[in-house]
Amino acid sequence: MSEASSGAAGRVAPQPEAPLDPRAIEAIKLRHPWRTVLAVVLVIIAGLFIYDAAFNRPVYNWAEVGKYLFDTRVISAIGYTLQLTVYSMIIAVVLGVVLAIMRLSPNPVVRAVAWVYLWVFRGTPVYVQLVFWGMVPVVYKTIELGIPFTEAVMTITTKDFLSYFTLAVIGLALNEAAYMAEIVRAGLLSVDKGQDEAAVALGLGWWHTMTRVVLPQAMRVIIPPTGNEVISMLKTTSLVTAVPFTLELYTRTRDIASVTYQPVPMLIVASFWYLVITSILMVGQYYVEKHFAKGVAQRPDVMKPSVETGVVGVVGLDDPELTDDGTSSRRPGGTS
Repeated sequence: MSEASSGAAGRVAPQPEAPLDPRAIEAIKLRHPWRTVLAVVLVIIAGLFIYDAAFNRPVYNWAEVGKYLFDTRVISAIGYTLQLTVYSMIIAVVLGVVLAIMRLSPNPVVRAVAWVYLWVFRGTPVYVQLVFWGMVPVVYKTIELGIPFTEAVMTITTKDFLSYFTLAVIGLALNEAAYMAEIVRAGLLSVDKGQDEAAVALGLGWWHTMTRVVLPQAMRVIIPPTGNEVISMLKTTSLVTAVPFTLELYTRTRDIASVTYQPVPMLIVASFWYLVITSILMVGQYYVEKHFAKGVAQRPDVMKPSVETGVVGVVGLDDPELTDDGTSSRRPGGTS
């Protein structure tokens, strides 16, 4: 037997070290004393404010708040506020989708028209726009239908055709459509271009590509800001007094306060109902976001190895018949 073989035979295979005695790690929790102090201070301040508002501020007049909280005029005003919100948002979403597609159009004229619309309605305050819409029956007293430069076939009085409620809905919807267009455009751009190319390769037309491939993926990006816009629209309805439309929640409570000479309780009543409605909308937004986010944040379970790591041998360490230079002392025939 050669010296290399005898040296390899005389070597002793390394024995695995005995496992250490496993003991529980004694972790010391990191303390945040100033965080606790800040929380206590905030709780004390909140408690003092509530106590002061409940007992030391007669101007709040909580009895008056309870008296008008469920008043029929207030409940009716809530209905008008919800109608303004729903109708305006439906029109704004539909028009926003159209404007977003126009903004992404390869036609420069179509893109320019959409850009000018966004420039005008995003660049001017919504209150100013509502004032203009309230003046439409004054500026355009009649609407004439017929062939241009010929005698009108039909003449409609604008004041009778467009009520203040309708003008308020139009004003809110056209303003909100400018913001919804940018939200929808951002959602469409968030979808990888390869999705659109794959749909075209499969023979899908534009409509099927948009409704079955692009929009379902873009909704995950569109829904959160759209929910915020719905809540914002609910509060923006308080500005329709500029049209003027006076049957929504804020203006109605203000009219009641002008009779009772107690504006603060009526402001609390309006704020209470705004908070109730926005809370319901926030819950609905949460579940809609959860629905469209299915499968996005989920990850597959980590695959467990079929063989324990300790059983797997390491080439070069587990073979006792290796020589010092790393070559095996075994011969092709299986003998040393």
